[in-house]
Amino acid sequence: MSRRSRGNSGETTESKSATTVEFSLDQSMGALVRFTHRAFLEDLQSHLATHDVNAGMWFFLRTLWEEDGITQRELSRRIGISEPTALHQLRKMESAKLLERRRSKTDRRKFDVVLTAKGRRLKQKLLPYAVDLNADALMGIPKSDVQIARRVLADIRDNLSKRRQERDVAIRKKAGPGASKD
Repeated sequence: MSRRSRGNSGETTESKSATTVEFSLDQSMGALVRFTHRAFLEDLQSHLATHDVNAGMWFFLRTLWEEDGITQRELSRRIGISEPTALHQLRKMESAKLLERRRSKTDRRKFDVVLTAKGRRLKQKLLPYAVDLNADALMGIPKSDVQIARRVLADIRDNLSKRRQERDVAIRKKAGPGASKD
């Protein structure tokens, strides 16, 4: 049986056996992104720790520095984690006096997440390090290549989001009417 697949540059390659798949880590965009993210995070975490902030808190702070006072649900959506996971981290941050969770004035069922003065002050201590880290990571890479990389990564993210939505629709169709949408 012959099987066609797209190579890393878009070319089609042929495999004689459907049971043998070769896909090295250095050809995997997912692995490359993960290893790169890990390198960023390991460096950043060493600085965050000096301010009693962990990597999980970092993503919440970054999002809230851009828009403070959003709901827990919106915050978890923007960060890309489940609401129960977000709640666990938010409680830790609340205990550390980095933020407060307040009942929404417009919908009492919801909680708004608001940075404390301590949480806002951390921006001036942590964000410059992240800016320097990014600059060092991009050192020697032409700006045009960086722009291409950003566009390509955004396109990959969008393609994967579309793939997930299509998969979810197919699963719901297969489950049939009356199946839970949760």
